[in-house]
Amino acid sequence: MIPERGLVLLIGAAGSGKSTFARKHFNATEIVSSDALRAAVSDDESDQSASADAFELLRSIATKRLSRGRLTVIDATNVQRTARRSLVALAARNSAPTAAIVLNLPLEACLARNRSRPARPVGPEVVEKQVADLVASLPELKTEGFKNVYIIDNTMDIDSAAVLRQPTDV
Repeated sequence: MIPERGLVLLIGAAGSGKSTFARKHFNATEIVSSDALRAAVSDDESDQSASADAFELLRSIATKRLSRGRLTVIDATNVQRTARRSLVALAARNSAPTAAIVLNLPLEACLARNRSRPARPVGPEVVEKQVADLVASLPELKTEGFKNVYIIDNTMDIDSAAVLRQPTDV
């Protein structure tokens, strides 16, 4: 169950399927994507030099949506605790419950899926670091302030997952 008026962080390495998962389970207006915001500010979603501007916009949009009681789904890797901490704090400032949906695929699966994205592949060394960061943070994830943490470990479960919304007191 995810809070219908809260913050949902999608967490996973490049190639884990976060954006596909988001598009399948959430309305386009509910999704705040770091890639889309990089494209909005630089015309190139893979332009890492635009990340600071993109994440400034991401936090601003998330703040506005949460202050209005809207479900806000963050589509970014979120594999490092520091990235998650600022977003969980933003939700707390807006009295919004949080949930984490972790797409914890093995490195080989992420690399294969990443190679199949010719328009915006990420270097294999970047994917390796993201997977390592995610694996290192998994043991402590449930202590970071999330109301619910869901970890999905294989593509079959990702493809068959259902997202249920839980009414939230306003």
